[in-house]
Amino acid sequence: MGYGRSDSYRVATTQEKDEKESPKKGKGGKDLDDLKKEVPLTEHKMSIEEVCRKYSTDIVQGLTNAKAAEYLARDGPNALTPPPTTPEWVKFCRQLFGGFSILLWIGAILCFLAYAIQAATEDEPANDNLYLGIVLSAVVIITGCFSYFQEAKSSKIMESFKNMVPQQALVIREGEKLQINAEEVVGGDLVEVKGGDRIPADLRIISAHGCKVDNSSLTGESEPQTRSPDCTHDNPLETRNIAFFSTNCVEGTARGIVVCTGDRTVMGRIATLTSGLETGKTPIAKEIEHFIQIITGVAVFLGVSFFILSIILGYSWLEAVIFLIGIIVANVPEGLLATVTVCLTLTAKRMARKNCLVKNLEAVETLGSTSTICSDKTGTLTQNRMTVAHMWFDNQIHEADTTEDQSGASFDKSSGTWLSLARVASLCNRAVFKAGQDSLPILKRDVAGDASESALLKCIELSCGSVKVMRDKNKKVAEIPFNSTNKYQLSVHETDENTDSHYLLVMKGAPERILDRCSTIMVQGKEQPMDEELKEAFQNAYLELGGLGERVLGFCHLFMSEDKYPKGFAFDTDDINFQTDNLCFVGLMSMIDPPRAAVPDAVGKCRSAGIKVIMVTGDHPITAKAIAKGVGIISEGNETVEDIAARLNIPVSQVNPRDAKACVIHGSDLKDLSQDQMDEVLKNHTEIVFARTSPQQKLIIVEGCQRQGAIVAVTGDGVNDSPALKKADIGVAMGISGSDVSKQAADMILLDDNFASIVTGVEEGRLIFDNLKKSIAYTLTSNIPEITPFLFFILVNIPLPLGTITILCIDYYTAESDIMKRQPRNPHRDKLVNERLISIAYGQIGMIQALGGFFSYFVILAENGWLPSVLVGIRLNWDDRSNNDLEDSYGQQWTYEQRKIVEFTCHTAFFVSIVVVQWADVIICKTRRNSVFQQGMKNKILIFGLFEETALAAFLSYCPGMDVALRMYPLKPSWWFCAFPYSFLIFVYDEIRKLILRRNPGGTQLELFSKKKWNKSNVPIRETTAKNEIKKKDLSFLSLVSVCFLCLMSGMRSNEIFCANVQIYCIFRMPKHAFTLCLSSKSTFLIFKYQEVISQESISCFGVVEYHLECIQMSSVCNSHYSHYYLLISVLR
Repeated sequence: MGYGRSDSYRVATTQEKDEKESPKKGKGGKDLDDLKKEVPLTEHKMSIEEVCRKYSTDIVQGLTNAKAAEYLARDGPNALTPPPTTPEWVKFCRQLFGGFSILLWIGAILCFLAYAIQAATEDEPANDNLYLGIVLSAVVIITGCFSYFQEAKSSKIMESFKNMVPQQALVIREGEKLQINAEEVVGGDLVEVKGGDRIPADLRIISAHGCKVDNSSLTGESEPQTRSPDCTHDNPLETRNIAFFSTNCVEGTARGIVVCTGDRTVMGRIATLTSGLETGKTPIAKEIEHFIQIITGVAVFLGVSFFILSIILGYSWLEAVIFLIGIIVANVPEGLLATVTVCLTLTAKRMARKNCLVKNLEAVETLGSTSTICSDKTGTLTQNRMTVAHMWFDNQIHEADTTEDQSGASFDKSSGTWLSLARVASLCNRAVFKAGQDSLPILKRDVAGDASESALLKCIELSCGSVKVMRDKNKKVAEIPFNSTNKYQLSVHETDENTDSHYLLVMKGAPERILDRCSTIMVQGKEQPMDEELKEAFQNAYLELGGLGERVLGFCHLFMSEDKYPKGFAFDTDDINFQTDNLCFVGLMSMIDPPRAAVPDAVGKCRSAGIKVIMVTGDHPITAKAIAKGVGIISEGNETVEDIAARLNIPVSQVNPRDAKACVIHGSDLKDLSQDQMDEVLKNHTEIVFARTSPQQKLIIVEGCQRQGAIVAVTGDGVNDSPALKKADIGVAMGISGSDVSKQAADMILLDDNFASIVTGVEEGRLIFDNLKKSIAYTLTSNIPEITPFLFFILVNIPLPLGTITILCIDYYTAESDIMKRQPRNPHRDKLVNERLISIAYGQIGMIQALGGFFSYFVILAENGWLPSVLVGIRLNWDDRSNNDLEDSYGQQWTYEQRKIVEFTCHTAFFVSIVVVQWADVIICKTRRNSVFQQGMKNKILIFGLFEETALAAFLSYCPGMDVALRMYPLKPSWWFCAFPYSFLIFVYDEIRKLILRRNPGGTQLELFSKKKWNKSNVPIRETTAKNEIKKKDLSFLSLVSVCFLCLMSGMRSNEIFCANVQIYCIFRMPKHAFTLCLSSKSTFLIFKYQEVISQESISCFGVVEYHLECIQMSSVCNSHYSHYYLLISVLR
């Protein structure tokens, strides 16, 4: 089994290789597949003369004005093409008519329709439905406006790119230097840049003097890169003779020929690629859509069922339509739209306090669903500052303190060799602290100079005190700057430390070049001859430090003899007239951009949370691998193919890549991988590092992870990261070091640039999913007590126990310890709303709430003379306006108005009863598995909410005028206590349910029982097809609701109803396990009693008959105790 063509893929080794293939030529279009290809530049491989001929320009005179005008007319301005933008009114409409909103609009329209029907058919129609429709419409509009202002994410990505375009450029045309608008630069223009300038277009360098450019935002390389006319790499992103549009020239000067402008530049391709990417729906949006489908299905099913039932029972079609609308509206969770938006907003604000700025509210939950994080290295995992990490002197390696707060271990600074090494590093150094920073910590000060020299400056300042004082004591008299030919930097200083010399020569550079110029070495502060043993020690130290991915520099010095170099000697640095060999080697210093202190712990938390962390960087593979090991992305004990090859002392090519759990893949190897090979890499390796990657390759990596079904988060700070940031399920940009482009492309911004903040975001994201699930469970439980009054109103012909306006009052009442030890939720299985939640909300807690409401309803009517036996079938007479002498159970006569006052009082009591049982409901919804006693009642807002809820219920009941506005009447104090036993029952029941779940974790309990008990017997297990299984599971939760009411009609007691629901649930939930239907004699009796209620044909439709045969056959081997216990567990799940 191989990876396609070659049965293996190459991994990055310690020696970087040039690419063997030339970059592919672009097609010139803006097709995304074309844009994902490597940069189609070939000018870097051409000679200067060939480039001049191609663009009809002159190396001295530049373009003629006529040619420049011709090229400008042909190619267009040097500007990035803005993408089409979405009008603000369209964004507003999406908020107004998307997600839950559409469900509420349907509810409002149905309410208006019901009112219109009533108005057309009744003389004095009730205004309930009109009010309800108006309130629902207002809720949608207000919440939509709120969401629009909270979530509006403007498409300003291209504006960020525009901001990067330099306003002016210095070009040479017809031999004259002209300062022109950057948009007028054309291909073939001769352009000059100097330190501090932004590159106006992609340039082919033809001459350079100490020119360095900052490519970090484009390639991820943390150090400034030297520019020269020489082609040093086949890859245009890595060669030195190309300077890229929008990067900064940090020092030196250069002259180049423009080879690409506008959208054709490397930056332009990234801009087009980023703006052209389509982003899919967020996981939470998919969950809401799934929830709407379920709720709509349940609502329509119940509505149509009881519409048909109403017609069968003799109601007029108009009345039946009113019932249908009422049941559908009762199923619409009016409060959840506001609940979801408010939950997301509050979480976003809480995350902002933890340095996570959320731009897109839905991104909060997406981060919690994340299963793979593709992280940039520089500035995200690392501190984005070069730091001295190790020193080699006195023949041993010393470790420097690289921590941000300088709290790490230190080394022995008393050695004379260290003092000499520090002096060389201070004097042979052009970096200086910027003025006015004396009060700042040394590591926080800004430095003028390149990254390596800045690191040396800060290291010596921390270790030896003021570098400025040292330089003042040793005045510089001559200097040879670093260049790529010599690979060293040299300076001569006056000194008074040695009585035999007036001058001190100090030198630093590439270690092997420095060593070649030395004949002696300093050990323990004393100079001694360089022998082979010391050379070997140097070589070992050099290789070890280089193997850590660190940049290593060598240092040496020479006290210049007073005889040869008397005071006032004229040092000539052009035609060198002084000694530059036979120097004294002092030591090595190595630098690295060190990991952030909190990152290893954050990576460990990600791993324990089941999240895969992949490093994707443009840096060198050795450096990337070293940092990956330092932060735990490559964990201790896991080897790459290179490590295995070194351990077995065999070539890398002989190692099977699948033997390595970790891998480091070079960008040049990545571009040769097919899609199947890429998928194999992601599947077979748990710890992956991609190095030297281009922006296009980062995008391909993200798409590869998404093909695996992963929810992908991408972190980055550079322009090169922006396509991947936008393509990812959630893009996370850096707030401090991040470019404007990356911030606009991202969904979330880390204000402190710290990877560890992502873990906080993941925890908050998981918490919001848990809380939304609890909120939905809490809200849906009130649906059953809302629906049942309508059903009894229709089926039993009793006065309506609950009005529609009162329903609306109910609906608008407003992280566990193991949350970061769980695996990421499976987006296909772990839904926001699933049949388990429906079962608990509708079939269990909702039923108890309904019983509490009906108990209060019947108590009040009974106290007023209306016993339940009289109420059955009385509805038509009760609602007859002309009937003013209707007798109650004691023969008292009631007028229509008197009856309605009692009915509305019952509505109020039903409402208050639901408020009372919702006390217990909101408390049990605090946790999904843990006991409430474990979690505690520390949420002050929730406690306040309970009191506020009760106070509001009392206000609605007792406030004058509510009898007119909402038809809610005052209650006797004793009626408040009718529902208390049911509230207590909900709490006890749910605590027992959670206890059983905690004691039987993983899988359904019946499955566990099957493995432990029944697999030992020879009881046959019934097989079913997957299709039938799914159909039965879909029916399970619907059957719970409908069967309960039919059972109540038959006069069954509550415990019998519960058992019947248990059995029906088991039949549909777990049909492939015959043991789930093993019933004791009592259970079998109940199911036969249930058969008396429903016709034999109906039972056959539900598949009950064939199961009864199995039940009877198995009853002899089924222990009654276990049967009841495990059937109970099934419904609890």
